[in-house]
Amino acid sequence: MAIFRSGNPALSDATFKSLPRVAGDAMTLQGTVNKTGLALLVVVAAAAITWNTGNPLLTWGGVIGGLVLGLVTAFKKEWAPYTTLPYAFLEGLFLGGVSRIYEQKFQGIVPLAVGITLGVLAALLAAYSSRLIRVSENFRLGVVAATGGIAIFYVVSMVLGFFGIRIPYIHESGPIGIIFSLVVVAIASMNLVLDFDFIERGSAVGAPKYMEWYGAFGLLVTLVWLYLEILRLLSKIMGKGSRS
Repeated sequence: MAIFRSGNPALSDATFKSLPRVAGDAMTLQGTVNKTGLALLVVVAAAAITWNTGNPLLTWGGVIGGLVLGLVTAFKKEWAPYTTLPYAFLEGLFLGGVSRIYEQKFQGIVPLAVGITLGVLAALLAAYSSRLIRVSENFRLGVVAATGGIAIFYVVSMVLGFFGIRIPYIHESGPIGIIFSLVVVAIASMNLVLDFDFIERGSAVGAPKYMEWYGAFGLLVTLVWLYLEILRLLSKIMGKGSRS
């Protein structure tokens, strides 16, 4: 993940500043929704490949390729019409492989995680559309700061892992680990709200048409993150239950 500003690493507040304003063929909400739906279909189709085959090379290819293409898209937003669907395919390969591993260890965890992710998406979209949730500057800054803090924590944790140092409790199935995952899931969920706001504002200012693909890409980044965090949370809860 890269460039945190709107909370989502791809959808930053500064994104629209240098874009030309378009009078005719401009970004629309419906266009972004359609492209997001298409990207999700590609994710599901690709995930089915590694889910059924369990090929670790395809899974790792999805991890590395998705990271590279995600960074390229985040910095070259005008390339989004050409990179979003390949990115979705690579992320699907990664998610299918990871989901298969979790499902083998905790039967039924994947359908539950998918259902919760879609439920959170639907609930927050409804709340945002009805203005039950309003994106103020303080809300935005709070989510951005929390997201940045989590990103730094994960990087530090990964670096320490290379030296055989493991941060205690956080990644375990005890109360502290579960509470940590709950907090991360909540923050990831709030990033969805910022994504909705970003897309709505982009449509309002008449951003170029390719920003529909960029908006779909950014929303996909958040949904992948949210799904993975929900998987981690559920695995901790199920792991705790299996030991009691």
